[in-house]
Amino acid sequence: MSTSDKPGPTLRVRNVERTFAGRKVLGGLDLDIGRGEFVALLGPSGSGKSTFLRALAALDPGATGSLELPVRKSVVFQEPRLFPWKRVWKNVALGLPLRGAARRERALAALGEVGLTARSLAWPLTLSGGEAQRVALARALVREPELLLLDEPFGALDALTRIRMHALLGELWRLHEPAVLLVTHDVDEALLLADRVLVLSSAELAREGRPGGSRFIADLAVDIPAPRRRNHPRFVALRRLLLSHLGVQEDSEPIAEPASVPEAALAAEPKFERDELGRLVPRANAPRPIAMAQRSRAEAAQASVAKGLKRL
Repeated sequence: MSTSDKPGPTLRVRNVERTFAGRKVLGGLDLDIGRGEFVALLGPSGSGKSTFLRALAALDPGATGSLELPVRKSVVFQEPRLFPWKRVWKNVALGLPLRGAARRERALAALGEVGLTARSLAWPLTLSGGEAQRVALARALVREPELLLLDEPFGALDALTRIRMHALLGELWRLHEPAVLLVTHDVDEALLLADRVLVLSSAELAREGRPGGSRFIADLAVDIPAPRRRNHPRFVALRRLLLSHLGVQEDSEPIAEPASVPEAALAAEPKFERDELGRLVPRANAPRPIAMAQRSRAEAAQASVAKGLKRL
């Protein structure tokens, strides 16, 4: 493994492999990430996403291959990993090559970017989940990294907090312009944030008779205009394509609602009646045509109960 500050991609890796107890998890991965590029990495559980990220963060000496990485890089994990015995601002300042007032001012500036200046003297255990993860982001960005590695940083947050964190991460990325690799299970999250989306998997390769660890089976450009909306046709198409790569199939079209037929039509067409879903269907085995409008209250109640039972 080596580091490099030469012009070109911020990250360049070739033939990265990782084996655990004789089982190859990563099957020779190649990847370039350009300066300021935001890349999301999807894959099923156990495909090696976090293993790959740990190799890029130089946290796994067992990974092999050629890794050209920038000197300045930071990692944010799913857990904030704050030191509970240090105040919030001191957690942010960890590792800064500064001393005294300059060190604290730099940490407070980073906390200001994530909206937590007022919590600088708080203890980590008094923070909410969202606040703690914002502190982790501030700590990662205070060093102005060229490469920011994110390992499912919002996976433990509630839905509303995740939405806010998505917006915040987008703002911080535009402000600092690092290259980003985001590991996530959330297809929507990947499409909302990233320039490119990769899919890492071994299942598809095994079906093709090429076992031997996970590899990239898709590398898609996210060509959706900003602001990105989930109902944009391109968003919908990319989402469906990514889910298919992950082995998930969605219904291509919604089930149509039954057409509305006025009750007068029932009376005009005595050979038809409504079924339990309200559709107009031919009557079967009826001794005589009876329009639904002429049903007794008892018959209508029985139909209502039958409908309710079918829904259960």
